[in-house]
Amino acid sequence: MWSVFPDRPSDPWKSPRAGWWIAVWLPVALALAVICMESTETFSSQNTSGWLRPLFERLFGAFQDENWASFHHYLRKSGHFLGYGTVSLTFFRAWLYTLGRRMQPSLRAWRARAALLAIASTALVAGADEFHQTFLPGRTGLFSDVVLDTCGASALCLLVWFLRFRNCDRQPLPSDA
Repeated sequence: MWSVFPDRPSDPWKSPRAGWWIAVWLPVALALAVICMESTETFSSQNTSGWLRPLFERLFGAFQDENWASFHHYLRKSGHFLGYGTVSLTFFRAWLYTLGRRMQPSLRAWRARAALLAIASTALVAGADEFHQTFLPGRTGLFSDVVLDTCGASALCLLVWFLRFRNCDRQPLPSDA
């Protein structure tokens, strides 16, 4: 059975057909499309406050202005952390399958390389996103957001690692022959 996060390189996915690349990398492309959409002025702090505040006030009651400003700030930062964490999971999955086509010296090395590539890929996307925002009038590009995004990526990759791979085999993988 095909797993979202395989624990071993998977033989059925080794054939180099176009469908394989689509199945493996389409979730990454969709996640990046969401990031691109959220990187516009439509999702600036001023604009999201206008529709989030009535929603949260309906759920939790009225907010005082200074309480709303603080809550909205932390809500947006949580969105950075979880959003980019989710992006990293799509990268992690794609790198696991892609690197699984090449045999690694051990399962641990294969998983670690995929996790590190996922975190690095996410950090690059976060940096490009923040750089893009410096050119938009209602947005700011902050290095601290890149750090927060990368922390989210690291945290979610580690979570998958501990939940999915905690019983990691240390033996070498069989040769590809």
